[in-house]
Amino acid sequence: MSTPEHVVIIGSGPAGHTAAVYTARANLKPVMFEGQAAGGIPGGQLMTTTEVENYPGFPQGIQGPELMQAFRKQSLRFGTRIITDDVVKADVKNRPFTVSSAEQTLKAHALIIATGAAAKRLNLPGEQRLWTKGMSACAVCDGALPVFRNKALVVIGGGDSACEESGFLTKFASKVYLIHRRDQLRASKIMQERVFKNPKIEVIWNAVVSDVLGNDVVSGVRLKDVKTNQERDLACGGVFYAIGFTPNTALFAGQLAMDEHGYLLTTPGSTETSIPGVFACGDVQDKRYRQAVTAAGSGCMAALDCERWLIDQGVES
Repeated sequence: MSTPEHVVIIGSGPAGHTAAVYTARANLKPVMFEGQAAGGIPGGQLMTTTEVENYPGFPQGIQGPELMQAFRKQSLRFGTRIITDDVVKADVKNRPFTVSSAEQTLKAHALIIATGAAAKRLNLPGEQRLWTKGMSACAVCDGALPVFRNKALVVIGGGDSACEESGFLTKFASKVYLIHRRDQLRASKIMQERVFKNPKIEVIWNAVVSDVLGNDVVSGVRLKDVKTNQERDLACGGVFYAIGFTPNTALFAGQLAMDEHGYLLTTPGSTETSIPGVFACGDVQDKRYRQAVTAAGSGCMAALDCERWLIDQGVES
């Protein structure tokens, strides 16, 4: 087998590409597996986002796919080798590490994992047609967009995230309906109290959304009462999922330390995982912020951590 690469990056969202730019400029000659289908599509969650208004440097906003294409071009400019394959196997218990796609296998002195997380969806009949047309899985990302302002909005969920996002949306919405399948929320007491005290939030109990309605844009949802099975339509101008995320960490099950939800654990204040030489950045290890800008920042951290670790190991750039 050929000489090990200095660093292999798995993932091609803001975290992965930022790590690529920094490691490439450090002359580490990074190789990136940008993926093809696993965990979504190359470019991460922003590839399924329309207008991005909160990424610094774009005062007029920018389309998600356009932003990720700019990230990719910058990585290539500095010499990142990009492989459009899914990684199907990774061995991080033995050094040098081994990363394999269906087409090829590479050895690497260091590994940066930036595989992200996928928002859980309900796969409603109208979901594919209306996703990004009044449907989102991130209120903080999209809630302030003009399309949602001064409209009745629906949030689906019952945990802390659902409560937090409902409260956030009241800054822009005329009303927020929080739809929950049970008769009590799973959220912490303080989050529940904030919801109940907010006059713009109405909780609809014992209900599930069976479909999202609208032709070119969301116009409502169909609710099903879980006790009576009766259905009714509720008019709204937007739907936000707050039912959780699934980190794309299956490759590393049984190899790297994870929390109970499958997020990679990193040493506080760094991007180091439980195995020296393996670093994690972006949403694969961040279940709190989940923003493009924080993912990019952690990609920078991972690159710097990686560079210093390689120096300590005597691996010359």
